[in-house]
Amino acid sequence: MKELFDSISNESATLITKKYSTSFSIAVRLLAPSIRQAIYNIYGFVRVADEIVDSFEGYPQKELLNRFEEEYAYALEIGLSTNPVIHAFQKTVKEYNIDDSLVHAFLGSMRADLSKQIYTNQQEMEDYIYGSADVVGLMCLKVFVNGDLDEYERLKEAAMSLGSAFQKVNFLRDLKQDYDHLNRTYFPNIDPENLTTEEKDKIVKEIKEDFNAAYLGIKKLPKEARFGVYVAYQYYVQLLKKVDKTPAEVLMDKRIRVSNSLKTYLLFQSYISYNFKIV
Repeated sequence: MKELFDSISNESATLITKKYSTSFSIAVRLLAPSIRQAIYNIYGFVRVADEIVDSFEGYPQKELLNRFEEEYAYALEIGLSTNPVIHAFQKTVKEYNIDDSLVHAFLGSMRADLSKQIYTNQQEMEDYIYGSADVVGLMCLKVFVNGDLDEYERLKEAAMSLGSAFQKVNFLRDLKQDYDHLNRTYFPNIDPENLTTEEKDKIVKEIKEDFNAAYLGIKKLPKEARFGVYVAYQYYVQLLKKVDKTPAEVLMDKRIRVSNSLKTYLLFQSYISYNFKIV
Protein backbone atom coordinates (compact mmCIF):
# COMPACT_ATOMS: atom_id res chain seq x y z
CA MET A 1 0.00 0.00 0.00
CA LYS A 2 2.99 2.32 0.24
CA GLU A 3 2.75 2.73 -3.54
CA LEU A 4 -0.60 4.42 -2.98
CA PHE A 5 0.98 6.87 -0.52
CA ASP A 6 3.81 7.53 -2.98
CA SER A 7 1.24 8.32 -5.65
CA ILE A 8 -0.78 10.61 -3.37
CA SER A 9 2.42 12.41 -2.37
CA ASN A 10 3.25 13.06 -6.03
CA GLU A 11 -0.28 14.28 -6.64
CA SER A 12 0.00 16.68 -3.70
CA ALA A 13 3.15 18.27 -5.14
CA THR A 14 1.52 18.48 -8.57
CA LEU A 15 -1.60 20.13 -7.18
CA ILE A 16 0.45 22.71 -5.27
CA THR A 17 2.32 23.61 -8.46
CA LYS A 18 -0.85 24.01 -10.49
CA LYS A 19 -2.67 26.05 -7.85
CA TYR A 20 0.20 28.38 -6.97
CA SER A 21 1.74 29.04 -10.38
CA THR A 22 -0.15 28.83 -13.65
CA SER A 23 2.86 29.87 -15.71
CA PHE A 24 5.26 27.41 -14.10
CA SER A 25 2.79 24.54 -14.23
CA ILE A 26 2.32 25.13 -17.99
CA ALA A 27 6.08 24.99 -18.46
CA VAL A 28 6.34 21.79 -16.40
CA ARG A 29 3.65 20.11 -18.52
CA LEU A 30 5.88 20.74 -21.54
CA LEU A 31 8.71 18.70 -20.06
CA ALA A 32 9.06 15.05 -21.00
CA PRO A 33 6.81 12.80 -18.88
CA SER A 34 9.91 10.99 -17.61
CA ILE A 35 11.09 14.06 -15.67
CA ARG A 36 7.87 16.00 -15.12
CA GLN A 37 6.93 14.58 -11.73
CA ALA A 38 10.37 15.22 -10.27
CA ILE A 39 10.06 18.94 -11.08
CA TYR A 40 6.59 19.03 -9.54
CA ASN A 41 8.08 17.47 -6.41
CA ILE A 42 10.83 20.09 -6.21
CA TYR A 43 8.38 22.94 -6.69
CA GLY A 44 5.97 21.54 -4.11
CA PHE A 45 8.69 21.49 -1.45
CA VAL A 46 10.08 24.97 -2.14
CA ARG A 47 6.58 26.44 -2.43
CA VAL A 48 5.52 25.19 1.00
CA ALA A 49 8.73 26.52 2.60
CA ASP A 50 8.16 29.87 0.91
CA GLU A 51 4.58 29.98 2.17
CA ILE A 52 5.75 29.39 5.72
CA VAL A 53 7.87 32.55 5.69
CA ASP A 54 5.62 34.70 3.51
CA SER A 55 2.03 33.81 4.34
CA PHE A 56 1.79 32.27 7.80
CA GLU A 57 1.88 35.54 9.71
CA GLY A 58 0.51 35.16 13.24
CA TYR A 59 1.82 31.60 13.51
CA PRO A 60 5.23 30.51 14.90
CA GLN A 61 6.92 30.75 11.50
CA LYS A 62 10.45 30.09 12.71
CA GLU A 63 9.37 26.97 14.57
CA LEU A 64 7.32 25.80 11.58
CA LEU A 65 10.30 26.21 9.25
CA ASN A 66 12.61 24.44 11.72
CA ARG A 67 10.20 21.53 11.97
CA PHE A 68 9.83 21.45 8.19
CA GLU A 69 13.62 21.20 7.82
CA GLU A 70 13.91 18.61 10.59
CA GLU A 71 11.21 16.49 8.98
CA TYR A 72 13.03 16.69 5.66
CA ALA A 73 16.32 15.58 7.28
CA TYR A 74 14.59 12.67 9.01
CA ALA A 75 12.81 11.66 5.80
CA LEU A 76 16.11 11.70 3.94
CA GLU A 77 17.58 9.42 6.58
CA ILE A 78 14.82 6.81 6.65
CA GLY A 79 13.33 7.26 3.16
CA LEU A 80 9.83 8.22 4.30
CA SER A 81 7.82 11.17 5.59
CA THR A 82 4.22 11.32 6.70
CA ASN A 83 4.16 14.80 5.12
CA PRO A 84 3.28 14.03 1.46
CA VAL A 85 5.17 17.04 0.06
CA ILE A 86 8.36 16.21 1.95
CA HIS A 87 7.96 12.52 1.09
CA ALA A 88 7.71 13.25 -2.64
CA PHE A 89 10.67 15.64 -2.49
CA GLN A 90 13.04 13.35 -0.59
CA LYS A 91 12.36 10.60 -3.12
CA THR A 92 13.38 12.96 -5.91
CA VAL A 93 16.48 14.09 -4.00
CA LYS A 94 17.62 10.49 -3.70
CA GLU A 95 16.67 9.43 -7.21
CA TYR A 96 18.60 12.25 -8.87
CA ASN A 97 21.39 12.56 -6.30
CA ILE A 98 20.58 16.18 -5.51
CA ASP A 99 23.27 17.62 -3.27
CA ASP A 100 21.86 18.17 0.22
CA SER A 101 23.82 21.44 0.45
CA LEU A 102 21.51 22.90 -2.21
CA VAL A 103 18.47 22.13 -0.06
CA HIS A 104 20.01 23.67 3.04
CA ALA A 105 21.12 26.76 1.11
CA PHE A 106 17.52 27.20 0.01
CA LEU A 107 16.16 26.80 3.53
CA GLY A 108 18.83 29.23 4.75
CA SER A 109 17.49 31.94 2.47
CA MET A 110 13.95 31.15 3.58
CA ARG A 111 15.08 31.52 7.17
CA ALA A 112 16.64 34.90 6.32
CA ASP A 113 13.20 36.13 5.26
CA LEU A 114 12.07 35.76 8.86
CA SER A 115 14.71 38.07 10.29
CA LYS A 116 16.26 40.20 7.54
CA GLN A 117 14.28 42.94 5.82
CA ILE A 118 16.91 45.16 4.21
CA TYR A 119 19.83 44.10 2.00
CA THR A 120 22.51 46.75 2.20
CA ASN A 121 25.02 45.57 -0.40
CA GLN A 122 25.29 43.53 -3.59
CA GLN A 123 26.94 40.54 -1.94
CA GLU A 124 24.13 40.16 0.60
CA MET A 125 21.54 40.19 -2.18
CA GLU A 126 23.50 37.73 -4.31
CA ASP A 127 23.88 35.36 -1.37
CA TYR A 128 20.13 35.49 -0.78
CA ILE A 129 19.37 34.93 -4.47
CA TYR A 130 21.77 31.98 -4.59
CA GLY A 131 19.83 30.28 -1.80
CA SER A 132 16.33 31.29 -2.82
CA ALA A 133 16.56 30.80 -6.60
CA ASP A 134 19.89 29.63 -8.03
CA VAL A 135 19.92 26.39 -6.05
CA VAL A 136 16.36 25.61 -7.17
CA GLY A 137 17.59 25.89 -10.74
CA LEU A 138 20.46 23.56 -9.87
CA MET A 139 18.07 21.02 -8.31
CA CYS A 140 16.05 21.05 -11.51
CA LEU A 141 19.21 20.76 -13.60
CA LYS A 142 20.12 17.59 -11.71
CA VAL A 143 16.84 16.15 -12.96
CA PHE A 144 17.27 17.47 -16.50
CA VAL A 145 20.70 15.85 -16.99
CA ASN A 146 19.63 12.65 -15.21
CA GLY A 147 22.81 12.26 -13.18
CA ASP A 148 25.32 13.20 -15.89
CA LEU A 149 27.88 15.11 -13.82
CA ASP A 150 29.77 16.43 -16.83
CA GLU A 151 26.59 17.92 -18.28
CA TYR A 152 25.64 19.29 -14.89
CA GLU A 153 28.95 21.11 -14.55
CA ARG A 154 28.75 22.38 -18.13
CA LEU A 155 25.27 23.88 -17.63
CA LYS A 156 25.56 24.90 -13.97
CA GLU A 157 26.38 28.58 -14.50
CA ALA A 158 23.58 29.04 -17.04
CA ALA A 159 21.06 27.42 -14.68
CA MET A 160 22.12 29.80 -11.91
CA SER A 161 21.82 32.77 -14.28
CA LEU A 162 18.26 31.74 -15.13
CA GLY A 163 17.38 31.39 -11.44
CA SER A 164 18.85 34.82 -10.70
CA ALA A 165 16.96 36.41 -13.59
CA PHE A 166 13.66 34.90 -12.49
CA GLN A 167 14.18 36.05 -8.91
CA LYS A 168 15.17 39.61 -9.81
CA VAL A 169 12.13 39.93 -12.08
CA ASN A 170 10.00 38.75 -9.16
CA PHE A 171 11.64 41.34 -6.91
CA LEU A 172 10.72 44.13 -9.34
CA ARG A 173 7.22 42.81 -9.97
CA ASP A 174 6.52 42.34 -6.26
CA LEU A 175 8.14 45.58 -5.14
CA LYS A 176 4.96 46.88 -3.53
CA GLN A 177 3.95 43.56 -1.91
CA ASP A 178 7.41 42.96 -0.45
CA TYR A 179 7.73 46.51 0.89
CA ASP A 180 4.19 47.20 2.11
CA HIS A 181 3.26 43.80 3.52
CA LEU A 182 6.55 42.05 4.31
CA ASN A 183 8.76 45.09 5.03
CA ARG A 184 11.44 43.70 2.72
CA THR A 185 13.79 45.54 0.38
CA TYR A 186 16.02 43.21 -1.60
CA PHE A 187 17.76 45.68 -3.92
CA PRO A 188 20.57 47.37 -1.93
CA ASN A 189 20.61 51.15 -1.48
CA ILE A 190 17.22 51.57 -3.15
CA ASP A 191 14.13 53.12 -1.60
CA PRO A 192 11.14 51.38 -3.24
CA GLU A 193 8.92 54.40 -2.58
CA ASN A 194 11.35 56.61 -4.48
CA LEU A 195 12.68 54.27 -7.15
CA THR A 196 14.27 56.30 -9.94
CA THR A 197 14.30 55.55 -13.65
CA GLU A 198 18.09 55.23 -13.54
CA GLU A 199 17.91 52.68 -10.70
CA LYS A 200 15.24 50.65 -12.45
CA ASP A 201 17.15 50.73 -15.77
CA LYS A 202 20.31 49.48 -14.06
CA ILE A 203 18.44 46.54 -12.53
CA VAL A 204 16.76 45.71 -15.84
CA LYS A 205 20.13 45.76 -17.60
CA GLU A 206 21.55 43.28 -15.06
CA ILE A 207 18.56 40.97 -15.54
CA LYS A 208 18.95 41.08 -19.33
CA GLU A 209 22.57 40.00 -18.91
CA ASP A 210 21.42 37.09 -16.74
CA PHE A 211 18.85 36.09 -19.37
CA ASN A 212 21.45 36.22 -22.15
CA ALA A 213 23.75 33.88 -20.20
CA ALA A 214 20.82 31.58 -19.38
CA TYR A 215 19.70 31.35 -23.01
CA LEU A 216 23.03 29.89 -24.08
CA GLY A 217 22.52 27.12 -21.54
CA ILE A 218 18.89 26.49 -22.47
CA LYS A 219 19.95 25.68 -26.05
CA LYS A 220 22.25 22.97 -24.67
CA LEU A 221 19.71 21.29 -22.40
CA PRO A 222 18.62 17.70 -23.13
CA LYS A 223 15.60 17.60 -25.41
CA GLU A 224 13.45 16.25 -22.56
CA ALA A 225 13.79 19.59 -20.75
CA ARG A 226 14.61 22.18 -23.40
CA PHE A 227 11.14 23.19 -24.60
CA GLY A 228 9.58 23.49 -21.14
CA VAL A 229 12.46 25.58 -19.80
CA TYR A 230 12.42 27.74 -22.94
CA VAL A 231 8.72 28.51 -22.44
CA ALA A 232 9.32 29.54 -18.80
CA TYR A 233 12.21 31.70 -20.03
CA GLN A 234 9.97 33.37 -22.62
CA TYR A 235 7.27 34.11 -20.05
CA TYR A 236 9.75 35.86 -17.79
CA VAL A 237 11.45 37.73 -20.63
CA GLN A 238 8.04 39.10 -21.57
CA LEU A 239 7.37 40.01 -17.95
CA LEU A 240 10.66 41.90 -17.84
CA LYS A 241 9.71 43.76 -21.02
CA LYS A 242 6.50 44.92 -19.36
CA VAL A 243 8.41 45.98 -16.25
CA ASP A 244 10.90 47.84 -18.45
CA LYS A 245 8.08 49.78 -20.12
CA THR A 246 6.44 50.64 -16.80
CA PRO A 247 7.56 53.97 -15.28
CA ALA A 248 9.60 53.49 -12.11
CA GLU A 249 7.09 55.36 -9.96
CA VAL A 250 4.25 53.10 -11.15
CA LEU A 251 5.92 49.87 -10.02
CA MET A 252 4.91 50.67 -6.44
CA ASP A 253 1.28 51.09 -7.51
CA LYS A 254 0.56 47.85 -9.33
CA ARG A 255 1.79 44.30 -9.85
CA ILE A 256 2.86 43.61 -13.43
CA ARG A 257 1.38 40.50 -15.03
CA VAL A 258 1.42 38.66 -18.35
CA SER A 259 -2.13 38.09 -19.58
CA ASN A 260 -3.40 34.60 -20.37
CA SER A 261 -3.86 35.55 -24.02
CA LEU A 262 -0.23 36.70 -24.23
CA LYS A 263 0.91 33.49 -22.52
CA THR A 264 -0.95 31.50 -25.19
CA TYR A 265 0.72 33.53 -27.94
CA LEU A 266 4.15 33.06 -26.34
CA LEU A 267 3.53 29.32 -26.10
CA PHE A 268 2.70 29.17 -29.81
CA GLN A 269 5.69 31.35 -30.70
CA SER A 270 7.98 29.20 -28.56
CA TYR A 271 6.67 26.04 -30.24
CA ILE A 272 7.50 27.46 -33.67
CA SER A 273 10.98 28.49 -32.56
CA TYR A 274 11.61 25.11 -30.98
CA ASN A 275 10.47 23.12 -34.00
CA PHE A 276 12.50 25.22 -36.40
CA LYS A 277 15.48 24.61 -34.09
CA ILE A 278 15.93 28.30 -33.32
CA VAL A 279 16.40 27.09 -29.78
